[in-house]
Amino acid sequence: MPLITREDKQQEVTNLSEKFGRSKAAFLVDFKGMDVESVTKLRKTLKPINSEMKVVRNTLAIRALTDHASLKPVLENKFVGTNAVVFAFEDPSAVAKALTAFGKDVEAFQMKSGVMDGAALDEAGIKTLATLPGKNELRAMLLGTLSAPMTKLLGTMQAVPAGFVRVLDGYSKTKGETAS
Repeated sequence: MPLITREDKQQEVTNLSEKFGRSKAAFLVDFKGMDVESVTKLRKTLKPINSEMKVVRNTLAIRALTDHASLKPVLENKFVGTNAVVFAFEDPSAVAKALTAFGKDVEAFQMKSGVMDGAALDEAGIKTLATLPGKNELRAMLLGTLSAPMTKLLGTMQAVPAGFVRVLDGYSKTKGETAS
């Protein structure tokens, strides 16, 4: 195995720092004991939801956190043992759901902690985040909320002429009965 040069380390720190800066949330996971097939499966699961898993060297990850004052105090003490960081670039809730589901299937996988908007997340916090609706679900709920008043207004507007027609029909039936 070739030695990693100082330039390689600096490039890795720069890449990690850029990923921490772009991500809306970051989750620290322990992958010790997982086989290559499981790690590949997890990466394939994360890709469609605009997230990425990066196996990190603890010292380099801590150095990458120096540019991010809100993340450093939350994560720097958690880098112990074998770690990977899962970066959520778009929807943290969807990533938390994927990690929670994956953790149920693969016993060796362990969620350690995470950070979102500068706030620490423990394993229970990540599981709670996983229960929240995702971006698409929230959009659908918002559209439903926005369309409900219009739907009710339309129903009310249609009810007025229909009621008027029923009144006229009833009136004509009463006139028809009195004429006979």
